[in-house]
Amino acid sequence: MSLSVQELSFSYGAKRALDAVSFEAAPGRFTALLGPNGAGKSTLFSLLTGLFVAPLGRIVVAGHDMASAPRAALAAMGVVFQQPTLDLDLSVRQNLRYFAALHGLSARVADARIDAALDRLDMRERAGEKARALNGGHRRRTELARALLHEPRVLLLDEPTVGLDAAARAAITVHVHDLAAGGLTVLWATHLTDEVLPDDDLILLHRGKIEAAGRAGDLHGAMPLKDWFLTRTGEPA
Repeated sequence: MSLSVQELSFSYGAKRALDAVSFEAAPGRFTALLGPNGAGKSTLFSLLTGLFVAPLGRIVVAGHDMASAPRAALAAMGVVFQQPTLDLDLSVRQNLRYFAALHGLSARVADARIDAALDRLDMRERAGEKARALNGGHRRRTELARALLHEPRVLLLDEPTVGLDAAARAAITVHVHDLAAGGLTVLWATHLTDEVLPDDDLILLHRGKIEAAGRAGDLHGAMPLKDWFLTRTGEPA
């Protein structure tokens, strides 16, 4: 498994945000972490990306233990955070070049990968535009391109379509499913059931605990996923 989480717990003072969470995400699979707002998804992503340190449990990324080899673990992952993280005063290409330099990529390698990433996302013609001038969907595409420049084995996306219109949401969701089909390990956090396909791996997180896990279609059966989600969490989707 490219991503393994074992008995992970975390608290904010007396409030337990995650309670013995365990799961695995496999290469070539789109794993959806589905849960209502406040379920613990963002806390989990903060632990996975090293923003928080887990006092209990273990995280292993591409064979690297987050506690004992954090740099290697972080180098093996690409991340699209829920909040935008582009420098709005830099162009698309400048944002990507800066990130590539942080990962030690040469200018030649970086430019080749940037062009390839922008082509895949239909963003090449916008490479010279400042991030400030982009709409929400194109900013997200730029962040996705950036997350893939160093060729990570694991891609983490925390509510990546929040604030996007329906067309932009669909485009990003389809593209990331294609990345998973190409062999990447994808963990996609969302509260929106229409972003999850029946063949996706699904982890249902609610009140800091995993309530269900398996192939999405097997879990919800003949019931629509949004109805199954409501019955399991009491939350509309």
